[in-house]
Amino acid sequence: MKELNIQELKDFSFRVRKNILKMSTKGGSYIGSAFSATDLVSYLYTNVLNINLNNLKSPDRDYFFLSKGHAVPVLYGTFIELGWFDEKRLDNYLKTSDYLYWHPNRHIDGVEFHAGSLGHNLAVANGVAIDIKLKAASNKVYILMGDGELNEGSNWEAILTANAYKLDNLTVIVDRNRFQANITTEDLIPIEPIEDKFKAFGWAVKRIDGHNFEEIHSAFSTLPFEQGKPSVIIADTIRGKGIPSIEQQASKWFVNLNQDEYENALIELESNKE
Repeated sequence: MKELNIQELKDFSFRVRKNILKMSTKGGSYIGSAFSATDLVSYLYTNVLNINLNNLKSPDRDYFFLSKGHAVPVLYGTFIELGWFDEKRLDNYLKTSDYLYWHPNRHIDGVEFHAGSLGHNLAVANGVAIDIKLKAASNKVYILMGDGELNEGSNWEAILTANAYKLDNLTVIVDRNRFQANITTEDLIPIEPIEDKFKAFGWAVKRIDGHNFEEIHSAFSTLPFEQGKPSVIIADTIRGKGIPSIEQQASKWFVNLNQDEYENALIELESNKE
């Protein structure tokens, strides 16, 4: 894991958010969910994951699953900054000539698995982690999940299974932005105390500020948290982080901006750059 450069990370995340914003026009995107996850994904791809254009198909690569698939603009925005595809490809967003749409698609290099109905990616990640264990390999599996996604029973079956197989090569990151679509998680189906629930299912747990790169770095630097246990990082985040007018706004879980709205949002994003 390379030495932490916070300003470099902030600049990278800012550019990813600008890419996401471009995908919030001409059909729109789930901008709030993508923005809440931007700092986490930026850190993972620049400081943690052994993934690059040369090893995307290698069995020795690390694996990253975006289980909260509706946040896929953060993945595309990151791929652009990594040089995995050109920014001009965003002109194909939501067009039938390409595979850039509202959820991940494996036809795009770097996407490990499709995401549609939430709740199945963790089971897939478990399978990959078990396969790595059977091969006595050293690569790791990471999966980013939404907090509302934890309402799915299939996830808790997979959480039990990960403990049963002692998958300490698996890390779950929960993007705890406290919203599920256009309602708060605690007003719909409360999931707190989330840390205690994971602990009861046999996981090692840490909770962090998902926008604080020092806390993010500290957590990932100590993985696995306990030998023989899967790890989960509960990352408290702000939905829409970076554009105050949409932050924590239930009505802004999905936006389709016209040109004027886009330009105003871009000004707001730039004026709040750290």
